[in-house]
This record gives sequence, C-alpha cells and structure tokens, in this order.
Amino acid sequence: MALATRRKTLNIIITSLTLVLTTQKQDTANAIDFRMTVPDQSLEEAETGIKTHAQNLLQVKDLLLEESYKEAQKNLRKSSSLLKQDIYTIIQAKPGKERPPLRKLYSDLFNSVTRLDYAARDKDRTRVWECYHSIVLALDDILSRI
Repeated sequence: MALATRRKTLNIIITSLTLVLTTQKQDTANAIDFRMTVPDQSLEEAETGIKTHAQNLLQVKDLLLEESYKEAQKNLRKSSSLLKQDIYTIIQAKPGKERPPLRKLYSDLFNSVTRLDYAARDKDRTRVWECYHSIVLALDDILSRI
C-alpha cells in the first residue's frame, strides 16, 4: 500500500508541475512585446530617417513597373515598417491636439500599403497602381504636416 500511495503522490506532483510549467509558457507567449509599440528611437533619429525611408517606399515603383511583385512585396514590407516607426515616433512627440489628424493620415497611409501588398500578391495590376497612387498622395500629405 505504501508503494501505491507514493506513486499517486508522485503522479500528483508531476501533473501539478506540468500544469504550472505549461501555464508559465502560455503567459510569456501571450506577453506584449513593448518594443513593437514603443519604439526605441529618438525624435531626432526619426526625423533624419523619415526622408530616406519614404524614398525607399516610393522606389517600389520600379519593381511594380517590372511586374516583379514578390520582390516588390518584400521591399514594401521592409521600407514601410521602418517608415511606420519613424512616423509613429514623430506623431507621439507632437502636442496632443495635433495628433488625431496625423494618426488618421498615418492610418490611411499604412492601410494603402497593406492594400498594395495584397494587390501585388494577387497580381492585380489595376489595384496595384491605385494603391501606389494612394500611398504617394498620403505620404505627401503626412510629410507636409509633420
């Protein structure tokens, strides 16, 4: 009987330990990565990088003209993520009253980037150019206000 009791106790401990370890893994997997929401970038770094990143985003046009959509998607994603961080940092440095219209422009710009990504994936030439022109207009608008 002592052996059966020890096995039950050991099984309970192993089960409990497994539950604790599993719960800890889930908590860390669901944790928020604050580096994605709070950029490790100063305002000066954002202001110096924004022009270059905006130009890189617009250079996707060459790949779109060649209908090299996969490569365009890769470059679009890379350049837009850097530009997104720059613009976000600059908007956060603005006074509270100026932020809402800038956030709207920010949203419009990156929604157009997403639409262009999908259009390139679908190889829809018409939508690709509509989205590209929307990006150009939105980028000009937001850069003029920042």
